Amino acid sequence: MLVIIGYIIVCGSVFGGFAASGGHLASLYQPLELVMIGGAALGSFFVGNNGKSIKATMKALPTLFKGSRHTKELYMEMMSLLFDVLSKVRKEGLMSIEGDIDKPEESPLFSKYPGVLSDHHIVEFMTDYLRLMVSGNMDAFQIENLMDNEIETHHHEGAVPGHCLAKLGDGLPAFGIVAAVMGVVHTMESVGIPPAELGILIAKALVGTFLGILLAYGFVSPLASLLEQKLEESTKMFQCVKVTLLASLNGYAPALAVEFGRKVLYSTERPTFGELEEHIKKSKTK
Repeated sequence: MLVIIGYIIVCGSVFGGFAASGGHLASLYQPLELVMIGGAALGSFFVGNNGKSIKATMKALPTLFKGSRHTKELYMEMMSLLFDVLSKVRKEGLMSIEGDIDKPEESPLFSKYPGVLSDHHIVEFMTDYLRLMVSGNMDAFQIENLMDNEIETHHHEGAVPGHCLAKLGDGLPAFGIVAAVMGVVHTMESVGIPPAELGILIAKALVGTFLGILLAYGFVSPLASLLEQKLEESTKMFQCVKVTLLASLNGYAPALAVEFGRKVLYSTERPTFGELEEHIKKSKTK
């Protein structure tokens, strides 16, 4: 929603200011300039990226028009799930959660938290390391190193769509210049026509530069920045799980282990100690 609002503000400010200063909006309507700029940008996008990057970028684009799913409620749900799992381990032993982590979608523990269960990446991360804990063959330092490597891999993979869009945004002003140059070439071919008509051709050529810069800095580059922010939010969930599980491995009680995880969250989404405690109590009654 904020993306659409931002686009409306960009268009309203640029085109509204142009019209208010006496400009004619019709002169900015140059579909062939858009074809040249958009087509060249799309072609370069396919040339400069492999199939995996293109697919990842196409998959990420729809998420840009949705609000962030990483809310305080989701974090509290995830930490309540971790508390339940670690409490079961403390009471019944590590082997008691083997069925839960093998088939989390059928687990009574995981089923209580549909928001977390719907994110297969975080569920897989959580269950994989709980499985390693059950095996008992790795110490906390080995698991922490493995977690760091996996989180780093996740971050690099998640950065691909933003990187692709950033490169595309960087190239759009240049393609706008290409379109403008083509317009100038056409104008120079028509130097014999009346000055009034010649002015129209020059104006059309300049629109290409304008469109390239507007599309780059008003539309595409902000999307790349938004993808980076969303990636940071998703990575924070993995860090929360990591800190909580490591605290449990080091012998801390479930309540304290979850508190470790709570502390790594961003302050804007971090629940207070009391809010998390109340949420955990409510989840026990379900």
